[in-house]
Amino acid sequence: MARTEYYDDPNAPQPNSMVVAASAVVTDEQGRILLQRRRDNDLWALPGGGMDLTDSLPGTAVREVREETGLDVEITGLVGTYTDPRHIIAYTDGEVRRQFNVCFTARIVGGELAISDESTELRFVRPDELDHLPMHHTQRLRLRHFMERREQPYLG
Repeated sequence: MARTEYYDDPNAPQPNSMVVAASAVVTDEQGRILLQRRRDNDLWALPGGGMDLTDSLPGTAVREVREETGLDVEITGLVGTYTDPRHIIAYTDGEVRRQFNVCFTARIVGGELAISDESTELRFVRPDELDHLPMHHTQRLRLRHFMERREQPYLG
């Protein structure tokens, strides 16, 4: 299933669902950031996804990182909350969502790096390489907030 992301686009379709989601900035010992190249839109993104009814938000981030990358992580902090109504995600099955995303920081505690059916590539990226990767604005915003080492999480 393919997806198209819109941001502040007057031609974006109207949302028909609201999804609570979590993502994680996972870093390695060298300070590189784990990114996945999404199969559904070919853009680089943080691992993450929708919350199940049995999940907590931090638990969602841990589960999604494991499902999408094969790595086990523990949550170490909060980057921020991302609820901008100008960000719309349309899927080919007809779902058009607004997403409420909480982005955490996490460290690796186990597992083996493995590509899932949701991605075509996984890579640890140095912060100075991020500008060269195709990525949606909302992902860049989360990464920028992470790299700013804010005293307080972003609330938006």
